[in-house]
Amino acid sequence: MPQSTKVLAVILGGGRGSRLYPLTKNRSKPAVPIGGKYRLIDIPISNCINSGIYKVAILTQFNSVSLHRHIVHTYNFDVFHTGWVQIWAAEQTMQNAGWYQGTADAVRKQIFEILSSHTENVLILAGDHLYRMDYAAMYDFHEKNNADITIAVQPIRKDDAGRFGILKRDPDYHITRFAEKPKDPDVLADLVSRDDPERPFLGSMGIYLFKTDVLVKLLQKYSHLDDFGGDIIPLAIKTHTVFGYDFDGYWEDIGTIRSFYDTNLRMCDPNPPFNFFDPVNPIYTHARFLPGSNIQNTRLDKAFVSEGCCIESAEVIHSVIGLRSQIRKGSVLRDTIMMGADYYGDSAEDYRESTLPLGIGENCQISGAILDKNVRIGNNVVIEPFTDVEDLDDELYVVRDGIVVIPKNTEIPEGTRISPQV
Repeated sequence: MPQSTKVLAVILGGGRGSRLYPLTKNRSKPAVPIGGKYRLIDIPISNCINSGIYKVAILTQFNSVSLHRHIVHTYNFDVFHTGWVQIWAAEQTMQNAGWYQGTADAVRKQIFEILSSHTENVLILAGDHLYRMDYAAMYDFHEKNNADITIAVQPIRKDDAGRFGILKRDPDYHITRFAEKPKDPDVLADLVSRDDPERPFLGSMGIYLFKTDVLVKLLQKYSHLDDFGGDIIPLAIKTHTVFGYDFDGYWEDIGTIRSFYDTNLRMCDPNPPFNFFDPVNPIYTHARFLPGSNIQNTRLDKAFVSEGCCIESAEVIHSVIGLRSQIRKGSVLRDTIMMGADYYGDSAEDYRESTLPLGIGENCQISGAILDKNVRIGNNVVIEPFTDVEDLDDELYVVRDGIVVIPKNTEIPEGTRISPQV
């Protein structure tokens, strides 16, 4: 494991996250719930802790209150520990009066804090990717090669090359060229790095390990450039020693409603590509001390059910059920993500004046949907996917990629039918 003086992890808190709207209406992308009880930000922070990196900073700016609250309540090291998890929010200073303009600009505006951490290297991470990675092994590779910059790379299929930053790597792992989302056949032919006809390219994962002095000098030299992937990294390849570190495990960029929906439902499979049941490298999150779920006379099949739920005489098929979810008699959920609730409806926290209880009422039929937190769905409600409609905005719901999304705190009246046939 790296010593505490060796690596500082800086996690980028994300921008507006417009492609994940309405899940990002009142929260930033890293604060979006995943897997029933976690947040996306838990993934990179847990990877850091499991890798022995205990100085972690999260750069935040947009809709950050929910993310701040989660981090403050979750990541508190004991007094005998030298590490910390800090929030570095965008702020006005005597030197900078503007917001973060991009990934590199966000880090540039925190150079003082980075230098104050007294670490020899800085690990730049995204806050909205799903993967499990040993950063300590990447650090060892970085040190062994005396690299100025090490970039985590993943094999990329031919058909996917136009979606990624593609890196050209020599047999000695030294990176010599970069192209952002290349589509020209001649350019692609020159970027082949692997002897694999199916996955001949190497794509950047947006994970960068810099020597601290190199990072600072690059950010100061190119003070007019705002992003790492499209600006800083291509220029650094020409002037510095840049290596590519192989990662061939599961990695998913949770960038759209479709990718969010599909990734969550894969967790219901018998052998999901991302496994939350890893006893050696667990994913940490806020400890809520909730009771076990109370499930009566209910059929569950491929259901990922969190704690604190109450489900009575219902069917839950191929669905993710979040914390404190309540599903009442006769209701059926299929291919649905229910994020649960922040409180129980009969608690003092339930300040809303509503005739509908929290959760799902009786005799509802819900499929192909995402139900954000604290929704109230009346009896006899029908929700079906919009297979022939990509995007649609309604007062009570939003359709993205054919998936019906019920925004946080929304109330769906009794007898409502949300269906393409209406």
